[in-house]
Amino acid sequence: MTAYLITKTAHLVFVIAWMAAVFYLPRILVNLVEAGDAPDVRARLVLMGRRLYRFGHVMFGLAVALGLALWLHFGVMGGWLHAKLLLVALVLAHYIVAGRWLKGVDAGRALPSARALRWFNELPVLLLVGIVWLVLAKPF
Repeated sequence: MTAYLITKTAHLVFVIAWMAAVFYLPRILVNLVEAGDAPDVRARLVLMGRRLYRFGHVMFGLAVALGLALWLHFGVMGGWLHAKLLLVALVLAHYIVAGRWLKGVDAGRALPSARALRWFNELPVLLLVGIVWLVLAKPF
């Protein structure tokens, strides 16, 4: 039981760290749009974004590894898990899109408007609500 709780705790910590990156990366993109032509500010924001994107991928990888341990070693399963994984895949797709937009800034491509990016930033909140509900309620 102790190994299960340690694994689950570590999984949650890495999920929380990844979600912090998921929530903050689009905010960096908003700041990039609002920075306009200020090269120093843009360079700093791009650097912050790159580091955050890399950090988020590491946290996601660790969360997945521990999630696999929970599934394979401790037998955590159920229909709710498939629905949760679908929502996690959507959050990951959101994160990858934000990362591609960040990489596009270096290539000189324009970002969506600050307003569109603010709306984009709200999507993972809704997905996270669904994920947490599925994990806690285990409805099927």
